[in-house]
Amino acid sequence: MAGHGPLRTLDERLGRAVAGGGFPSSAAHFLADLGNTAVALPVLVLVMLWTGWRGGQEWRRGSRETVDGVVRGRWWLPPLAAGAALAAVPALVVPLKLWLARPGPPQMAGGAHDGFYPSGHAATAAVAYGAAVLLVLKGPAGRERRRRGRRVTAAGVILVEAGVGVGLVRCGYHWPLDVLGSWCLAGVLLAAWCAVCGRWGPGPGGGRDRAREADGLRGAPPQCPAAAPGGPRSAVPKRPQGRSADCRTEAPHGDGRLPGPGTGGGRTSG
Repeated sequence: MAGHGPLRTLDERLGRAVAGGGFPSSAAHFLADLGNTAVALPVLVLVMLWTGWRGGQEWRRGSRETVDGVVRGRWWLPPLAAGAALAAVPALVVPLKLWLARPGPPQMAGGAHDGFYPSGHAATAAVAYGAAVLLVLKGPAGRERRRRGRRVTAAGVILVEAGVGVGLVRCGYHWPLDVLGSWCLAGVLLAAWCAVCGRWGPGPGGGRDRAREADGLRGAPPQCPAAAPGGPRSAVPKRPQGRSADCRTEAPHGDGRLPGPGTGGGRTSG
């Protein structure tokens, strides 16, 4: 459909309109260059190293503990999965280009190949910058950010991706559907990253919070069983000062009631 279908005419008409529009050429080339591997790859690698270092610090501070026998300190998985997602871009884009063999815009008529769908630059930018933002937002630093800061960060990367797409079309490197197809492919790769990290990653607390919760459950004071009415003995919860709550059993009076204020500590009056 993108190469020889009914949308090709409309797509090429829109591409020519954008290429001949009033968007500044210098800004378009700058935005298009953000999709180069030489620019996007170092950005992602720096974020991978930083989030990996932060995750390793959390793990060394206490997430070596286990919960239900499973170690929750897989701090290395999100950065490694992000690098794998970016490596999958050329592995998927190149075969698709060769298979569809869609001709490029007139400015690219003298190119060495006719495969322009999907755009490798747009897919590289979407996966690299998208994975970098997800690493920041879902990592230790992202959990400390406020909700407004997270929204601003996500909106910023969306604007960058849109700028890269407009720059590629304005410079005549790709048709609009080439960019749209790359965004769909990047969405699949980023969704796979989220699924992998959600299933096997360290989780919201980096493994440490879950271990603390388990420790809290294991160290919780025992619940005192409720005494049956009229039973031979009753359980009275007692919380001594400076100690955790425990259970104390006391012998009841003959009528089954426990000694209380004004009863003389169990002595009969008279």
